[in-house]
Amino acid sequence: MPLSEHEQRLFDQIERSLAEDPKFASAVRASDPRFHARRRLLVAAFVIVLGLALLVYGAVSQNTPLGVAGFVVMLGSAAFAMQSRRRVQTPDLKSVGGTASRRTRQGGRKSGGFLERLEDRWRQRPEGHR
Repeated sequence: MPLSEHEQRLFDQIERSLAEDPKFASAVRASDPRFHARRRLLVAAFVIVLGLALLVYGAVSQNTPLGVAGFVVMLGSAAFAMQSRRRVQTPDLKSVGGTASRRTRQGGRKSGGFLERLEDRWRQRPEGHR
């Protein structure tokens, strides 16, 4: 349903006043989980490069523990980046009554986890196949 002329003018006026408020803009940006996830991706990319440098330096100087440490740093940072990337793709915000709140996992496990899906498949199997 399109907005009337009056509603469109009010909407434009509200938008301009919100855009001019730096406190509001920084508060919205600070509460956006995608903003934090992107920042974590950048930090992870930097640490991956740092781990690669450690790995190469350890190989060149024939210092095996340093090379292994560089590899471990790269691996951990890559895992951290993948986790942050998933957060960017699936933000876990839930809007209730005009406010946004973060959903929490029940009991520390994701709903619909691997074991739960296996149990569901086991319960729903044909009775003749055991």
